[in-house]
Amino acid sequence: MGFLIISLFSYGICSAQEADSLKLKTNTLTKQAIDPLSPAKAAFYSAVVPGLGQIYNKSYWKVPIVYAGIGTGMYFYIDNQKKYLEYRNEYKRRLQGIHDVSDPKFGRLDNDRLITGQRYYQKNRDLSLVITIAIYALNIVDANVDAHLQQFNVDDDLSFRPSFQYNEFNGTYQFGAQLTFKF
Repeated sequence: MGFLIISLFSYGICSAQEADSLKLKTNTLTKQAIDPLSPAKAAFYSAVVPGLGQIYNKSYWKVPIVYAGIGTGMYFYIDNQKKYLEYRNEYKRRLQGIHDVSDPKFGRLDNDRLITGQRYYQKNRDLSLVITIAIYALNIVDANVDAHLQQFNVDDDLSFRPSFQYNEFNGTYQFGAQLTFKF
């Protein structure tokens, strides 16, 4: 274990001795200006047209996911609304005294089953609407967060390396880690 630690830290000492013969690299990274309105623009675009904020952020692969989620929610909303109206209209006919026993869909159902069917499809319709609105809101939040994270600085100005220092007061060596952040 001690050999491993000494060899790791001696690497830093040996590489420091060769620094005279090495050519220094120039910083080839260019700093980009941060646009503070970019997240707001992305969120606004996604609020106006779902997926447009993702296109603004150049995250094109997310657009089909947004439209699949919203489209699926809308499909189930429309389907449950249609079935709810069928059960409601049949129940209204029964209240008017019209009962067709030969009807293949509703002929065998009594009034309690029609009310249960109405409640079931109404609940599913409302749940589909809530899920669709949640996916729409997540679309806006995703565009905003993605625009924020694109401005996040991930260059080489932050480094972490082990350090090996000689303590002059007590004549011992100190092992540690060094975190460097350059402005």
